Amino acid sequence: MKGMDHIRNFCIIAHIDHGKSTLADRLLEFTGTLTNRQMQAQVLDNMDLEREKGITIKAHAIQMQYKQDGREYTLNLIDTPGHVDFSYEVSRSIAACEGALLVVDASQGIEAQTISNLYLALEHNLEIIPVMNKIDLPHAMPEEVTDEIVDLIGCKPEDIIRASAKEGIGIEDILKAVVKRIPSPKGDPNAPLQAMIFDSVFNSFRGIEVYFRVFNGTIRKGDKVKFVSTDQQYNADEIGVLKLEKQPRQEISAGNVGYLISGIKEAKEVKVGDTITHPEKPGQAIHGFENVKPMVFAGIYPVETSEFEELRASMEKLQLNDASLVWEPETSAALGFGFRCGFLGMLHMEIIQERLEREFGMTVITTVPSVQFKAYLTNGEVMEINAPSEMPDPTATERIEEPFIRAQIISKAEFIGAIIKLCMDKRGIIINQNYLTTDRVELTFEMPLAEIVFDFFDKLKTISRGYASLDYHLIGFRESDMVKLDVMLNGDKVDALSAIVHRGKAQEWGRKLCEKLKELIPRHMFEVAIQAAIGQKIVARETLSAIRKNVLAKCYGGDISRKRKLLEKQKKGKKRMRQIGTVEVPQEAFMAVLKID
Repeated sequence: MKGMDHIRNFCIIAHIDHGKSTLADRLLEFTGTLTNRQMQAQVLDNMDLEREKGITIKAHAIQMQYKQDGREYTLNLIDTPGHVDFSYEVSRSIAACEGALLVVDASQGIEAQTISNLYLALEHNLEIIPVMNKIDLPHAMPEEVTDEIVDLIGCKPEDIIRASAKEGIGIEDILKAVVKRIPSPKGDPNAPLQAMIFDSVFNSFRGIEVYFRVFNGTIRKGDKVKFVSTDQQYNADEIGVLKLEKQPRQEISAGNVGYLISGIKEAKEVKVGDTITHPEKPGQAIHGFENVKPMVFAGIYPVETSEFEELRASMEKLQLNDASLVWEPETSAALGFGFRCGFLGMLHMEIIQERLEREFGMTVITTVPSVQFKAYLTNGEVMEINAPSEMPDPTATERIEEPFIRAQIISKAEFIGAIIKLCMDKRGIIINQNYLTTDRVELTFEMPLAEIVFDFFDKLKTISRGYASLDYHLIGFRESDMVKLDVMLNGDKVDALSAIVHRGKAQEWGRKLCEKLKELIPRHMFEVAIQAAIGQKIVARETLSAIRKNVLAKCYGGDISRKRKLLEKQKKGKKRMRQIGTVEVPQEAFMAVLKID
């Protein structure tokens, strides 16, 4: 067995749409890992959704052989998702590497996600190779972007590799730099086994395939292995390395990346960031593991109540593929039976909904997304609140805390005013303002996660004409004056429309919600009172007038009292109808809450 000095493990850090997947394609092509027949654009993004949206959702890994100066090197490329929702997965992929290619689009410059992932890489002491991509574009600005990169990571301008993944320019320079600048992995093949899981993929024939990076020790085919955080033991039925197809091997030792198949059925048993070791002589757990915490909670209900069991089966199958989806059954008076789901963020929620509709043909209603609050009760208990219906009685509550985030926004200087105003409206506090160049500013805010969940990103893009980029991470819980806002139709609470909002915004929110519902709920034979209430106090009301049948049509001539008698009779009928009638709420109305400005 050769030493580890011929192995290089690296990942690619880039903002969405800066050409990461295309660059990966070129590297695979150049090293001959792919034949022309296998080649398709974005070969690592193999989910339909990934290809359509042009984003990477799951991390991937692939191994290339590259010859230089008569030596053959093994290069392991660990692909990472670029989106902020998946930042924990990114941090684990980065921890599995010794170096990173920092890809910056020559026409757009540095963006918020590039910076946050770069900081992650620097925390893990990775060697950074800056690459300026898309230099062939007519509106590329290589000089300005070079200055930005130099300011950001403090390298020399000549260290930056100029490339165009689309045209195949600079690909060889990148590979040479990977071999030359990135250190080979350290580790002892004879020490106790210590390998970190950075990804897992569900295979419907063989169970879960676990992708790992070995730091110390050697894993052999047929070994008994133990996953530290779940304390489960398995047999290593097959191990191997990842080319485009899997290639089985007898053993994988320190420094290398591989896969393990041992017939695991549940995605929950495999946790990203967990440590694999031998039960006989266990290695130490690798630092940095955490359970993935959902940030955004929403109810998912079948449109047809009879499809509840089908929806449950679909959710179970989805969970096989995606361990970060958390769900439990819940019931709602308005929508019947459904599930309360936890997601990593808004993009994750959108993807799950799309996959339910595509892969399983389910049509679902999603309720208003909310975040997790903590309620401290007067008797000293702490409750976690994931849905408005779980909110405890205000008299028994001492205080309520909500999650806060630190947001980094990078934009052109001309949009600063509008962005600061938007963040102030969302109860944000400005922490820092930093000019990257004369025209690009990085703003740092602290603000409640609940305010970002709705439409913050869309608004940010609108006011900055698409130029702003956002990145955020959780910084902890803080006390806030939160109240539960109920919506009542003719005095009956509709639980699916209630929301937890800040007291200062509750009245305005209630008013807008009532106006919106008035447009969306169809008129009935009786009048409908739409009210928003906090506890017993009504804060807003709209009245949806009844459809009237003209009962006077057959009463021609005669004096007014005959007409009045008929109208009184009609009025009584309407009143009785209102008592037994229920208000029908269409599906659009449940989504109305999301559309409130």
